[in-house]
Amino acid sequence: MGRASDLPETAKALDRYGRRASGVMTGGCVLFVPAAGVALVAPGEPWADDLIGALVALGVLVAGAGAGSWALARRMRRVLGSGPWSAHAAVAVRSMRSTEAVVLRSPAGDGLWALEVVAMRHRYEPLRPGPDGVMWWCGDPTRGGVLAPPGGGALIWTRPVKHRRARRRIVEQASRTGLLARANPVQPEVRVPEVRVPGPVPSTVPGPRVSLVRPPEPDTSGAPTYARLAAHAGRQAVARNQTPVRPRNRDRRPEADVREVPWWRVRSLRRAAGAGRVLVALALCAAAALAAVIRPEGSGLMKLFLVAIVGVAALAYSGHQLLTRGIPAVRLMARAAHSPVPVPRRYVLLHDPRDGVPVLVAFPAQGGPHDLPEGLLPLLAPGTAKHPWLGLPSEPTGTVELRGWRDFSAGGLPFVVPRFEERALWPAGPYQPAGGVEGAALLARLAPHMDAPAADSPAVDAPARQEEDSAPRAAL
Repeated sequence: MGRASDLPETAKALDRYGRRASGVMTGGCVLFVPAAGVALVAPGEPWADDLIGALVALGVLVAGAGAGSWALARRMRRVLGSGPWSAHAAVAVRSMRSTEAVVLRSPAGDGLWALEVVAMRHRYEPLRPGPDGVMWWCGDPTRGGVLAPPGGGALIWTRPVKHRRARRRIVEQASRTGLLARANPVQPEVRVPEVRVPGPVPSTVPGPRVSLVRPPEPDTSGAPTYARLAAHAGRQAVARNQTPVRPRNRDRRPEADVREVPWWRVRSLRRAAGAGRVLVALALCAAAALAAVIRPEGSGLMKLFLVAIVGVAALAYSGHQLLTRGIPAVRLMARAAHSPVPVPRRYVLLHDPRDGVPVLVAFPAQGGPHDLPEGLLPLLAPGTAKHPWLGLPSEPTGTVELRGWRDFSAGGLPFVVPRFEERALWPAGPYQPAGGVEGAALLARLAPHMDAPAADSPAVDAPARQEEDSAPRAAL
């Protein structure tokens, strides 16, 4: 197997990470230019000294952050160039007494690696492994390494948890989710392009090519049937339900029905539109305006000026996103939810292993365990930031009503809203046919082929087979 950096997605991610770090470092250095200009234009002024100090401090902070990211990018490149990717069963652990952590199961299946995430939350949240998640790893678990979702297209640096008590607590919390009992994910392969030497033209028709490295794989029943996906969804539901949730988060106030009230009175639609970010920016601008009434002097005036600039910029950006993306999207959702004719379908609820996004896989309403999926619908996580799966259907399989087919995307895909248990979940995009290019790629990620569990892991072979045989019958 080749090096991890030989994978094209990983190489592109490394280049993006390096360019972003260089851009941040350059932006910090650019802040020194207006500081020098103010010093030349208004030398000796009290307000100028305060403004120069603020610009220099901000420039040093931003340039230092960029330099640290640039050094981390070089370290990632060195680690990824010295070893291959390996796939591991993973679970995310979040605790108020520790930083963000990811626990990986060792390749032998008899140990757990507690790794601390070295990344900002806005970069880590989209990569957080979901229930029954899989992550790619390259590095030394005792010194640190690179973590990525399957595919290697996004990179974050991790290091071992230092404190023994914190490490033991994180490992125990991960063990309660059944991490040791999961099946081993299929290991990634990095294919190096072969150099072909031109030879004589054969005079006969060449026979089929036969690989001398790997034997041909048997044609097993690996099709994404209802039975296979339902069994996989049952395993994910067990891992999701084993995560502790506070009672106040579990008992959330029910929200209004969009068919009876305007969309802005529905809590989840306001959040999907981005109204919360606009309110935060408005509060920041209001605080700056209130402080301006007090008429601060000296250094307080410069601080107020910087706060006002940040507030106005945040308001402009969030307002633009709300008007151009948020409101049009939620109007399409509300229009689809008002569709009078429901379309019943069987569903299997799975989680994308790359980012943990819930995906609804739809099957014909009448059928058997060997039916193939009809379509896929990515969903917006209905829960909180710490527990995004709160509000999902209580069962991973069942029946659902799909409403919509009134508006279509530029590619001709319909907008659909599913309703379970007398409530709606909002889609993250249009309804994708399972036979399309994007739908087939998403379907391959949702239920990848898994190897058998490790020999040292708990005995789960017989129960797993029994669960896979019984889950579709119970759902039917």
